[in-house]
Amino acid sequence: MASLKDVARMASVSLMTVSRAINNPDLLKPETLKQVQHAIDVLNYVPDLSARKIRGKNTNLSCVGVLAIGTASAPFSVEILLAIEQCAEKYGWDSFVINIPSGDELTRAARQILSRRPDGIIITGAQLCEINIPELLRDKKLVLTNCFDPGNHVLPAYIPDDYHGQYDATEYLIQRGYRRPLCLWPPAECLSSGLRRDAVQHAWLNAGLSVSQLIQHNMALSDIHYRDVVTLIDHYTENNSPLFDCIICGNDQIAFVAYQVLLTRGISIPEQAGVLGFENMAGTGEFFYPPLTTIRSPYHLLGETAALHLIEEREPSGLTYVPCRILSRDSL
Repeated sequence: MASLKDVARMASVSLMTVSRAINNPDLLKPETLKQVQHAIDVLNYVPDLSARKIRGKNTNLSCVGVLAIGTASAPFSVEILLAIEQCAEKYGWDSFVINIPSGDELTRAARQILSRRPDGIIITGAQLCEINIPELLRDKKLVLTNCFDPGNHVLPAYIPDDYHGQYDATEYLIQRGYRRPLCLWPPAECLSSGLRRDAVQHAWLNAGLSVSQLIQHNMALSDIHYRDVVTLIDHYTENNSPLFDCIICGNDQIAFVAYQVLLTRGISIPEQAGVLGFENMAGTGEFFYPPLTTIRSPYHLLGETAALHLIEEREPSGLTYVPCRILSRDSL
């Protein structure tokens, strides 16, 4: 790993100047700062901001660093981080989280997390996503959860089995007699959206039903795409009577909006239209009235399993699917 001296030598500046560039960049001239930053980037230098660790001969993992891609600010997946923290604490290890808004900042965040010298790193996604592991992290003890690197088939990655969770829930819905579902999916750009949509179609076909009975729409990719739910439900409603007998919602946020629209239009749940969600968004499932039937995303298990993988020093396992289970309540 590159040292402070290596950076100073490449940038043709003093050690003090490199230190200032890292700790007090405002004190340097822009051209000098740019020169030092270029050397840091080329050498992949990571400053050591952690105190020296004191280890016994048999000490194993002592600190888990979590690089969260939006996970800390997402109400439906923050449970991943809570599970990691609880698991680490249970086994006597420390943990810390660095949250970034998107995967575009992975390299910068990788330097930041390595500066704390963790003994293992977990990368989490707020929603299921593909990532490219930065070069800085490829030789580290690393586990992914709710995300995966399609170019690395050995790296351990724990992801929710969205497909089979949605498939089983669709079979449950069919068994209860629903035949005219309105399916409202998140934007097509979301990986989970395609998996859940495919599962509904396959379950429908395997039940001997016609796919033409499925009314399916993806929300537009925008910050306000949930407003599409209002327009779509109104489009398939005539004189306050739905042309569908249930709504399959791609996530619980869509279900939340769908509830408001249906009840505002005087459409009773589930007597006139059933509603099925997905994710069991933390802290909200029981606040729907009637309580929402949904598919539980295994966020707690994703976090706990990722932490245990590092703590127990498990062997690389590639991609592992964690089951999603239906929670039967009163909306179907």
